[in-house]
Amino acid sequence: MKYTINTTGSISRGIVLLLAGTLAVSSCSKEFLQPDPLSIYLPNETFNTESGLLSAMAICDRHLKGYWATDNNEMLTLGTEYIFSELMVASNTDKRSMMADVANMLTPTSDNSTLQNLDRSNSMWYLWQETYKGISYANTIIKYVDQVETLSEEDKNAYKGRAYFHRAFRYMALVFQYGDVPLVTTIIDGPKQNYRSTKRDAILQLITKDLEFAVQWVPDQKNMNLIGMINKGACRMLLTKCYLALGEYQKAKEQTDILIDQSGYSLMTESFGTFNDGGEAQTWPISRNVIWDMHRPENKLIPTNREVIMGMPNRGADAESFVKMLTMRILYPFVFDSRIQTTDGQQALLNIKRNSGDYNAKYDYMRAFGRGIATFRPTAFQSKGVWSVNGKLDDGDLRHSSKVGNWVRMEDYKVNNKASKDFGKPITLNDPETGKLLCTDSIRRWYDVPHYKFFLDDPVSEANISGSDGSRGATNGSIADWYLYRLAEAYLLRAEAKYYINPADGTIKDDLNAVRQRAKCTELYPGAVTIGDIMNERARELYWEEWRNVELKRVSLCLARSGKPDEWGNVYNLENFDKQSGTDATGGSYWYQRIVHYSLYNKSVIHVNATGLSDINYTMDKKNMYWPIPNVAITSNIKGQLKQNYGYDGYNAATPVWEKWEDAVADEAKAE
Repeated sequence: MKYTINTTGSISRGIVLLLAGTLAVSSCSKEFLQPDPLSIYLPNETFNTESGLLSAMAICDRHLKGYWATDNNEMLTLGTEYIFSELMVASNTDKRSMMADVANMLTPTSDNSTLQNLDRSNSMWYLWQETYKGISYANTIIKYVDQVETLSEEDKNAYKGRAYFHRAFRYMALVFQYGDVPLVTTIIDGPKQNYRSTKRDAILQLITKDLEFAVQWVPDQKNMNLIGMINKGACRMLLTKCYLALGEYQKAKEQTDILIDQSGYSLMTESFGTFNDGGEAQTWPISRNVIWDMHRPENKLIPTNREVIMGMPNRGADAESFVKMLTMRILYPFVFDSRIQTTDGQQALLNIKRNSGDYNAKYDYMRAFGRGIATFRPTAFQSKGVWSVNGKLDDGDLRHSSKVGNWVRMEDYKVNNKASKDFGKPITLNDPETGKLLCTDSIRRWYDVPHYKFFLDDPVSEANISGSDGSRGATNGSIADWYLYRLAEAYLLRAEAKYYINPADGTIKDDLNAVRQRAKCTELYPGAVTIGDIMNERARELYWEEWRNVELKRVSLCLARSGKPDEWGNVYNLENFDKQSGTDATGGSYWYQRIVHYSLYNKSVIHVNATGLSDINYTMDKKNMYWPIPNVAITSNIKGQLKQNYGYDGYNAATPVWEKWEDAVADEAKAE
């Protein structure tokens, strides 16, 4: 099978037309469960050739990238995954609808207001609607591939396998974000308005079966002409997670054994590829190291990188194909205003243009770190607590090192306002003499950043010396290739599988230590490890790569199913781990326990001297283990009934659901 893409990175005109048709159809209605066969054209005519299937597959691939690279002005879709975890909270304190008081704000009808505020603090509505679109795209390929007479059976199966992956990836997200959801497996000719929810485990069983097929038929990357399409390694990674979720722990371990020992991948342990010296080397010098090199977009998908299992290309200038990843806008602290002051009452950090007489390259934080607005901020646990191992802060860990330039702490900023007597000194949160608070909104303006993950070059803006504030270097972020799966995660998944099989397995620590040794850590795990150690290492290694909320909830299911304890000795019950409510410190799921132990949720009201919010009360309920099924999905399904999740208005335990995926598929067949 041969795929082609032109040298500028543009998708073909046919794909653009198909995408335009999709947007035109989907933008006029929220009835996302209705058929959407990618095109205003007749699908039997559009998809009876390989070129039509190629177009559909390209849209699947582009749509997958959109979860990480969604240009929603003040939002990145993945941020919603992180604020529903122990690693981040919403922090755009000038917005009264900021998703902070989750326990009270999140309702089935909030999709009509709060959940659609893509420019504010969450993308839950996007994650429901767009995920079903992605499923529709994959179903189009699955339905029509057998009609392409020019393809061999091997090639048809490869197409099916890739489409199965796309569908499985999206259902894996849905069942851990929303629980029992409608199962849509085909494209039907007319509207279907009698959907019924399908049990989470039934959907997991279906996508596991599909991924077993995909692993058999989708080729290895080494046997493919281009990167960026689903390969066998990616299918193994997702199949591993499915096996874990279903309690097939030995099968999960076998898949990771193959990835680690038999697939030609290896952890990158030394510097490689092109060295990028950062946005402004005089302001923030980078000492070249393997962690920095590995996370430079220009190095992620090159042949030298033996660690990448699958990545998502996002380069070039074609607006139809490539989307800016606004990491430097959304995820860095909001430092360029008067809310951070010097000890003599001056604004500490100024945005000084390069063509200004006051410009000094030693203090150009705009180009070095970007023009952050802090839509999301990390918790103290993500910034500091998680980096301790064996009771010690690991100073050698390159992933947390300011010394080499990978990590930026607030004290690394120096006052660049010449009018202040503090010019050239590190900024401080408090006046060291009087104790006066010098930052009036520390939620939004005072936190550390994993610079090696979030810094993205923007050559176009970099060349615009006299441009506006947003065009003076990589101030927002840029287009950038991104990882979907790396071998490091396979080590961490293998450790997890071993834990469920036998927590006393002495080799679990070896998988964690392999990842830590690559990061030049001085603290290694000496003996038995907990599930908390494994999840902490995931937090260190896979920040802004993994879907953190989904992974925490998947592990919550695994602990409940396996009966193995968490790091505090809690053992969970499969019958009720996801059917509890309240904001107290006990009970709930493992997901909830991580949140109440490590995040800002359910602690106390925080006073902030900000424009929009004077007080912030971060809350999370045990029932938020699953998000509510959007009311619009329920009300538009006029001939059937979707099951609302536990704890939300409309929940009824007696609502009928499909217990087996075969029954849901058979019901769909009646509408074809």
